[in-house]
Amino acid sequence: MTTITANRLKGAVTKGEKKSFGLGKPQGVLIVFGLILAIIIDFFAIHYGGTSLGVQLWLGLALGFALFHARFGFTSAFRRFLAVGNGEGIRAQMIMLAVASTLFAIILGTGFSIFGGTPAGYVSPVGVSVVVGSFLFGIGMQMGEGCASGTLYHIGGGKSENYFTIIGFIIGSVFGALHYHFWVNELPAFKPFSLATSTGLGYFGGWLIQMVIFAAIFVFTLVVEKKRRAPKMAPLPTTSGWARILRGSWPMWVGGIVLAVLNALTLAVRNQPWGVTSAFALWGSKIAKAIGIDVEHWSYWSGPNAAALHQSIFADSTTIMDFGVILGAFLAATAGGLFFLSKLPFRIILSALIGGVLMGYGARIAFGCNIGAYFSGVASFSLHGWVWLIFAVLGSYVALYIRPLFGMKVPKPDDRFC
Repeated sequence: MTTITANRLKGAVTKGEKKSFGLGKPQGVLIVFGLILAIIIDFFAIHYGGTSLGVQLWLGLALGFALFHARFGFTSAFRRFLAVGNGEGIRAQMIMLAVASTLFAIILGTGFSIFGGTPAGYVSPVGVSVVVGSFLFGIGMQMGEGCASGTLYHIGGGKSENYFTIIGFIIGSVFGALHYHFWVNELPAFKPFSLATSTGLGYFGGWLIQMVIFAAIFVFTLVVEKKRRAPKMAPLPTTSGWARILRGSWPMWVGGIVLAVLNALTLAVRNQPWGVTSAFALWGSKIAKAIGIDVEHWSYWSGPNAAALHQSIFADSTTIMDFGVILGAFLAATAGGLFFLSKLPFRIILSALIGGVLMGYGARIAFGCNIGAYFSGVASFSLHGWVWLIFAVLGSYVALYIRPLFGMKVPKPDDRFC
């Protein structure tokens, strides 16, 4: 933490410091490197998947840019609310989901698609796999210091522990793919259920139901926050004026709206919403296949998933968007002079690896992560998205008692900031 940032946290910031506290000079060489890398990846994306896939890289880049500038965290939002009652992050999520649900209802209801085809949301079965997978994911994201999207944008932003988190994520995803048949096909589950199409209410009726739920959660967090006298979120490095768009921090609710619009654009471009973790299973399974493991006979890699094992990763939509998220966060961090790697104690590395494994495994058997199952699932009016949220929060609560064992902090009621 810089001296200026420390002063701000103490409430002793001068007028000069208010203009740009905690920011460094733009890291020009790294910015150029990031842009060149984006252009190279976009070339391969267009080569293997055409214009649509090329566009998806830039959508991913915009998502990463927004995630970093708003520091939009699912993991930290759950932790702050569970530990001390601060609901700012949860309320930002509700705003994001409300905007996304509105846009998804229009796109899914009208069948609007930019490059042709029929858009479809993420509506998955609710069963044992979702309950167990989301619970494991909830524990894992608190241990790994980030969820799926958080891991990607933290990597781009230079948060050292998340380089180990993604290693664990890939390993866990491979084991999740290996055990996919057991969890999904052999254990009890209900059929996929949509609040819009399965109820007969249509997208407008489903939209009304979700708006009521979002509003109820929004108000509930305000009541809890006032009752517990929760500490405020710590201020972030920022600047003022128009420069704040490119270099400073954004209000979290602004980030939520941007993410919702970008997810809707993703739905209209590739005919399915934003997802993250299927790419980790693909990368890990390709590595396993290369060293002689027969992954092709796993249930997960049969049917529509099979082709991905025999294609370049640059032909995979989720991979391209994941690369975009990392690069977008990298460009946002370097624009603010904030990209720095640091040494880590072994306990943090171990926690990151374990957390990544739990998230990778949980995401595979729960039909997605905080993005594919929760954000995109709820925006698609899928009941499994809400079930995922409930059990991921429960897992996060359990993890509050695990984090101190690895030297990680948990917010305290008497903290000034959380």
